[in-house]
Amino acid sequence: MAIGEPVMVDTAQEPRLSRLFSNRVIARYPAFEEFYGMEDAIEQIVSYLKHAAQGLEEKKQILYLLGPVGGGKSSLAERLKSLMQLVPIYVLSANGERSPVNDHPFCLFNPQEDAQILEKEYGIPRRYLGTIMSPWAAKRLHEFGGDITKFRVVKVWPSILQQIAIAKTEPGDENNQDISALVGKVDIRKLEHYAQNDPDAYGYSGALCRANQGIMEFVEMFKAPIKVLHPLLTATQEGNYNGTEGYLRPAVQRDYPRPLERIRMGHFP
Repeated sequence: MAIGEPVMVDTAQEPRLSRLFSNRVIARYPAFEEFYGMEDAIEQIVSYLKHAAQGLEEKKQILYLLGPVGGGKSSLAERLKSLMQLVPIYVLSANGERSPVNDHPFCLFNPQEDAQILEKEYGIPRRYLGTIMSPWAAKRLHEFGGDITKFRVVKVWPSILQQIAIAKTEPGDENNQDISALVGKVDIRKLEHYAQNDPDAYGYSGALCRANQGIMEFVEMFKAPIKVLHPLLTATQEGNYNGTEGYLRPAVQRDYPRPLERIRMGHFP
């Protein structure tokens, strides 16, 4: 939606463009009009986003930008993050507190039980109901006695500055970087009030936590320690990941790892 529809350009009609693009018809997107000579790469990016949104195989893949220094990888990443700010997301809220991992409202519905009703009455495709709820939402649902009507849905605008649905992480030294850079860790300041395995004692500061329903940029991904990359496997293939601590399991719920939606992005020189 933020990228918009392409403008088709017949390069055969322009001698200068004809020599550059061999008389091909190329697609130029207004959102990327400042990027010259990158039409093919941009078309591949847009194709990836469309197919991922349709629930196809791209949904389980990382958008990986590969190219030489000065090739425009970081500029493309910054443009995608800027475009992300133009479209709002919808997030669960409970007791006046917004979900720290941007839980989507659809996570409250069971695909096996509710998919047919939601598609028939509201036109919501079944593929949108694959998201599982986070431990934060599972705890609130237990406190509400399973009554989902006590949740509220808030409209949130992604923000680079406030790190709402947009996050960036970089490789660090093997001695001081672990998976908490992606999945967060226990907030020791909250242990005075909560047990260590309580969802409310967890600090959802990891890039995957902040970037749910949004976009996460991983700069020079393969320069990071291998152990840091492990959460990306289940994040991409299964759409969820485990934190650094176990969680108390409410009686009405199963074990819920945190969810992950939308895209992940890495680039490497």
